[in-house]
Amino acid sequence: MTAVTDHTDHADQPGDDDARKKGPGGEIVRKERSGREAGHKEKGDSGRDARDDRDAREATGVGSGAGSGSDPGSGGADVAGSADALGGWDDGLIARRVSATAEGHARPVQETVVDNRPPVVAPLAYDGPLRSRLDALRELVGLSRTRLDSRTLAEAGQVLDEAAARRRLSGQHTVVAIAGATGSGKSQLFNALAGVAISETGVRRPTTAAPIACSWSDGAAGLIDRLGIPGRLRRRPLQSAEAEAQLRGLVLVDLPDHDSAAVQHREHVDRILGLVDAVIWVVDPEKYADAVLHERYLRPMAGHAEVTFVVLNQVDRLPGDAADQVLDDLRRLLDEDGIALGEYGEPGATVLALSALTGDGIGELREVLGHFVAERGAAARRISADVDAAAVHLWPVYANRRQAGLSEEARDEFADRLADAVGATAAGEAAERAWRRNANRACGTPWLRLWRWYEDRREPATGRLSVRSYDDEEATARQRVEQAVRTVAEQATDGLPAPWAQAVREAAVRGSQGLCEALDELAVRAGTPVGRPPRPGWWPAAVLAQAAMTVLQVLGGLWLLAQVIGFMSPNLGVPVLLMVIGIVGGPGVEWACRLAANGPARRYGSEAERKLREAASGCGRARVLDPVAAELLRYREVREQFLRVSGVTVSAG
Repeated sequence: MTAVTDHTDHADQPGDDDARKKGPGGEIVRKERSGREAGHKEKGDSGRDARDDRDAREATGVGSGAGSGSDPGSGGADVAGSADALGGWDDGLIARRVSATAEGHARPVQETVVDNRPPVVAPLAYDGPLRSRLDALRELVGLSRTRLDSRTLAEAGQVLDEAAARRRLSGQHTVVAIAGATGSGKSQLFNALAGVAISETGVRRPTTAAPIACSWSDGAAGLIDRLGIPGRLRRRPLQSAEAEAQLRGLVLVDLPDHDSAAVQHREHVDRILGLVDAVIWVVDPEKYADAVLHERYLRPMAGHAEVTFVVLNQVDRLPGDAADQVLDDLRRLLDEDGIALGEYGEPGATVLALSALTGDGIGELREVLGHFVAERGAAARRISADVDAAAVHLWPVYANRRQAGLSEEARDEFADRLADAVGATAAGEAAERAWRRNANRACGTPWLRLWRWYEDRREPATGRLSVRSYDDEEATARQRVEQAVRTVAEQATDGLPAPWAQAVREAAVRGSQGLCEALDELAVRAGTPVGRPPRPGWWPAAVLAQAAMTVLQVLGGLWLLAQVIGFMSPNLGVPVLLMVIGIVGGPGVEWACRLAANGPARRYGSEAERKLREAASGCGRARVLDPVAAELLRYREVREQFLRVSGVTVSAG
């Protein structure tokens, strides 16, 4: 709060130079000097001599946070208004004031009590869509750090940092930089907008050696600190109620020449252009088509058209309708640069023609700039354009040519390759043959079984499935396994961007390490069951039938023998019939059992093959397919986030 008490002092009153005014803490502050001393102070107000500027600030009793200022155009400006404004400019900026009239007589001054409390400034608030895009970009960077190099994500990380830093600062201010080439008149335009000679102008090049900031309202200190502009280079515009109301919230920054021979000047320009909310590019009739301007600045910043002003200065030097022709050619060049022009109500860059020297067109620029600042949306539009630029930069590493992923056909093909590598088909056929062989042994005639028993005594058992030896040869064909892994990796990476395709291939290679040994081990466990195959329920009946046929043969033979030795009366019919039935019935029963065993033997072999295939498929899925699927899932997640960053709506399905 500022308490104002009027006192009427005159230059001819005694002790005028020692007149005092008190501050809020009771400190004594010198009144502004009048007459001849005020004339000396104007030298510091010109902005050309820093030492005289400090002397002028000391003369007004204001410290580093507020300096003295002059109004060269007002002459008899009301000092009371300036003193009243003193309490409002408490943000560390240098304020220029007029303390004397042109005749050297002091105007009535006011005793001012200043409230040094910093103004309360509301931080910048982003709307819902922009917050969603920033959250998606943050998630995207987090998910991609282990897959992409830091240089690829550097721009996105910088956008997030700058967005967070800008959000913490004032949302009621708009920072606009004036940039241009040497001799374009940007400092002259800066002074014209401020209404006072703040930035030095002249024929000496480069004239502007360091950025200078001018703020139209309180609370912009944090924004200017972010730009790295020291307090000695912070200014206040001419105190005019109309100008203050029109441009309230504007922070104008005069940059050095972007084509300066001094490297430090160009570094200032590049650094601050990445931090401001909007840019006014000042061009002149001679350099408006400069390749450096278009290729280094305008073309790369084409996406920032909504926060870009392009001003053709020095039109007073162009005769007749030449200004319109140059302006049309400038619009053509901007269109070739990809910069959308804000014409006919469409969003885009604002293009104006003016003369900072004569003031022609300054009012129009001030009006357009006033509406632009009053909208309070430049900072959010700048951040949104930065996010768009980051999305364009990241497009090659996230956009795929087709739907990414492994189809069921590719998964089945991989499982079949692994099953063939472990010999699942051969194992099933072997199990089927073993089942048939075991059935023949159980259902064969006793004489055949006796013969086979004799062979079993001479050789290792053939009725059992022997365990395959892996000492001399491997159970899996390593080359076929490696080929299967390469094939599935190629199918999974088809259409993926290069970084994510490389990540999928690396996951497949890591999973294939030790896969052959694991397949060998499960082939021993699951592929080759040890022991006799299970018997069906009809086997006991077949064995009994075969035993009955054997009994008939023995009974018939004994009957015939008894007749031969005379123990029984001759009767060849019955014993012969019994022997024939037994002799023919035994092989018949064996043949019938063999037919009946076809179905169970095939099912047993198919079951053995299925188990081995499932075991091989499970091993391949756990070691190769699951890591590959995890990488593909991660890619789909980051791609969804990338689409959100790009502003594309992602459906829930």
